[in-house]
Amino acid sequence: MTNNRLPLAAFAATLVLSASSFAGTTSAPTFSRDVAPILYKNCASCHRPGEIAPMPLLTYEQARPWAKSIREKVALGQMPPWHAAEPRGTFSNDRRLSAAEKDTLLQWASAGASQGDPKDLPPLPKFTEGWEIGTPDAVFSMEKPFEVPASGTIDYKYFTVPTNFTEDKWVQSIEVRPGARRVVHHVLVFCREPDAKPRPPAFVQVPPKSGVAPKTAEKTADPNRPPAQPRGPGTLIATTAPGTNAMSFEPGSAMRIRAGSTLMFQIHYTANGNAAEDRSSVGMIFAKEPKQEIRNSAFINVFLKIPPGEANQEVDSAIEFKQDAHITALFPHTHLRGKSWQYRLVYPDGRSEVVLSVPKYDFNWQTYYVFAQPLAAPKGSRLEAAAYYDNSAANTFNPDPKVEVHWGEQTWQEMQYSGISYFVDRPDASTGVTGAPPSTTAATGPGARRNTRVD
Repeated sequence: MTNNRLPLAAFAATLVLSASSFAGTTSAPTFSRDVAPILYKNCASCHRPGEIAPMPLLTYEQARPWAKSIREKVALGQMPPWHAAEPRGTFSNDRRLSAAEKDTLLQWASAGASQGDPKDLPPLPKFTEGWEIGTPDAVFSMEKPFEVPASGTIDYKYFTVPTNFTEDKWVQSIEVRPGARRVVHHVLVFCREPDAKPRPPAFVQVPPKSGVAPKTAEKTADPNRPPAQPRGPGTLIATTAPGTNAMSFEPGSAMRIRAGSTLMFQIHYTANGNAAEDRSSVGMIFAKEPKQEIRNSAFINVFLKIPPGEANQEVDSAIEFKQDAHITALFPHTHLRGKSWQYRLVYPDGRSEVVLSVPKYDFNWQTYYVFAQPLAAPKGSRLEAAAYYDNSAANTFNPDPKVEVHWGEQTWQEMQYSGISYFVDRPDASTGVTGAPPSTTAATGPGARRNTRVD
């Protein structure tokens, strides 16, 4: 008990000092002038009606009852949620507040959380109803609703949606919207292209340090895959899960979807005691004259084994680049026993560096970490991913510390899964687009065909 009280006492003292430091100032922060701009910039995308957060924070009347909670969550670094250890500026989608923004929120809550002059309130941020990316150029929805039962374990569901594209499309922004968010844990959207033929892989999966060679996603059979999809669901192009964001690429960069492609929705429903009806959708904004093709893929270790009671089990996986490339984003994914992640890039000359460290992984806030500057991965480079798991009784989220844990889709099982976005450093003669495939090839990278799923 003593050890637990010390951090809490120090935290309380910090808040008291913060409040007293403003007692002598002439102008404590107010909601209208100082706090609202911070909330609108950093919090409103989730904390508004119809979004994932449990309460809106757009007005003083909405935010004032939560002042104490805002103070505590901000002081502890729990909100806005972010789990990578790299400095601010490393990732373009970094949610963390600046030191000045944190200070303002702590001051406001500690000094009485005043409203201030309503005339100081900035305009409410403008959101396209239902979409983070703005009004989509095209929206694709499940052809009919799915009835989600009130109870029981629900196997993954697959829904096919034709694009009816008569010409190739380049996608600048893409967003998945659950139809019934309260029962949809995640949606993965895959793209299957007609008459697809494999192109030379940008990377291949290699044996991990543990000595157990994971089968690549290209070659591993999936017993849960519908028989009608012998080639797999296709390339993973979009996802939504707790904590993920819509994806928008830098100007000049885009994903290519070929004419005649079909989308496949893989949906994980979780019963919550009430029957529901879901009709999820994906929206796209198209690019004009892209110069660079963004590819999406994944690498995994399906042979993970976590002994009962083990508090820090390492499971690793790795890929080796066969072409010069740049990594634009990484997506670490484990389940309830997931503890932390580390990604190391090893260069052909032997140099290595940690490019992503997630010391406190949170299953409830899964993040696609988008690099502000893409990472150069020359041919011969190796990207190593190490996930750490806590299967002990000390893990309060652990479903059962007495069992040995293996790969599985459900949250009481585990995964070692890394999503990756990248581009290849070569111009395509036919289109002038960096890394673009010829019109007869598929945009399917290694690792994208099996187990590209998020539980």
